[in-house]
Amino acid sequence: MIKRALLACALLAPLAGFAEGPAAAAVVKGDAAAGGTKSAPCVACHGVGGNGIINPEWPKLAGQHAQYSAAQLKHFKLGERKNAVMAGQAALLSDQDIADIAAHFASVKPVPGVASKDAIAVAQKLYRAGDAVRGIAACAACHGPTGAGNPAAHYPHIGGQNVAYTSLQLNAYRKGKDGERGAGKHALIMGAVAAKLTDAEIAALASYVAGLQ
Repeated sequence: MIKRALLACALLAPLAGFAEGPAAAAVVKGDAAAGGTKSAPCVACHGVGGNGIINPEWPKLAGQHAQYSAAQLKHFKLGERKNAVMAGQAALLSDQDIADIAAHFASVKPVPGVASKDAIAVAQKLYRAGDAVRGIAACAACHGPTGAGNPAAHYPHIGGQNVAYTSLQLNAYRKGKDGERGAGKHALIMGAVAAKLTDAEIAALASYVAGLQ
């Protein structure tokens, strides 16, 4: 079972993109204890408890809402979220494996990140209020003032996420439906927002988000 879960958690977390339809149809109750065993191989990439301290380009999984993590694994399994490594790994997981792994990481306390002071001037207004002139919605409207997200609405926890990972995901959303982050109606929202951000704004927001807790 552990072998089946090898690397299955890579690139799970992240910003909005919860699926509607096949990937979200069946809800399976996860067992966090079982998930702790099944997710043991994830430590190699994501650190103990999925706190993402090994490579900043890989996400922190700790504290992520279980339904969001499960949905991302299902996206990979169905080919709705494009990543060659994860497509192969997720294909080996049953729905119960996915639910258990997601439940495990949801139960782990995340390690706080650190933001750059220089990012505040650029990112704080965008995160809290958006930019009405450019049609950019406030990040806080969906992800909350501390980046905790909203599990009921399927908005993920992003506070404390690795800077490099968040930056990569925002750039992936820019590519639209043909990119890695094209799954689900929330991905359309994120794609529209990311397309209007400058490179400097993406870098600043990624840093600012890392400091939210």
